[in-house]
Amino acid sequence: MYLPKTYENFSDKFSEIIKDYQKLGKTCRETGPLGPKYQDLVKLGIAIGANSRGAVMSSVRKALVSGSTPEEITHAVLLSLTTTGFPNMIAALGWVNEVLDQE
Repeated sequence: MYLPKTYENFSDKFSEIIKDYQKLGKTCRETGPLGPKYQDLVKLGIAIGANSRGAVMSSVRKALVSGSTPEEITHAVLLSLTTTGFPNMIAALGWVNEVLDQE
């Protein structure tokens, strides 16, 4: 899976922090009843709300791997319109399409 160079550099320099961060992420995923597909769509929504290009793109990649269709991913983006506003939603849609166009 694609990882940004900044993340790789951080991981190399601060391997213990990354190890703990990944463990926390794994624990959070295992704590509740949602399956990976729904977890990834929820995380996509959170990334859209945070207006984080990198997190949106990463969430799309993970959502595809866990079985989400491009239509489901796009629907998740459209749902953000009334909560985060048109400019934020349209930016997220552009980031999503960047990933979908590469797949």
